[in-house]
Amino acid sequence: MVISRTRAPVTALLLIVESDVLVRTAVADYLRECGYTVLEATNAGEAVALLLASADIRVVMVDVGAPDVLDGFALVQWIRRERPDIKVVMTAGIVRTARTAGDLCEAGPLLRKPYHHHELERQIRQLLADR
Repeated sequence: MVISRTRAPVTALLLIVESDVLVRTAVADYLRECGYTVLEATNAGEAVALLLASADIRVVMVDVGAPDVLDGFALVQWIRRERPDIKVVMTAGIVRTARTAGDLCEAGPLLRKPYHHHELERQIRQLLADR
């Protein structure tokens, strides 16, 4: 099945925070093909550095299970406190973690792994339209 990729309605800078390099690269490449500019971070520490360096980031996709001093939940809380203008999409692979993330979803929509890239792109388009 071929999934058509839609162009982003406006140029938007996204940040993907995912520790699995294969997942992160595949998602980032897909979103670039959809017209977005994408930054990548392996963990919350890298993400915070990028968020502090760029005022233009509009959406962050966070794997809530990403290992670091800050986990994905702590990163989302940091974003809400320090950069409340940024929209967040949370992803989780473990059912229990997904449920916890779902309970916290005022911080952004939740995608449970495995998810389709087009579903992530649809969530991002919706978040950008809600600004």
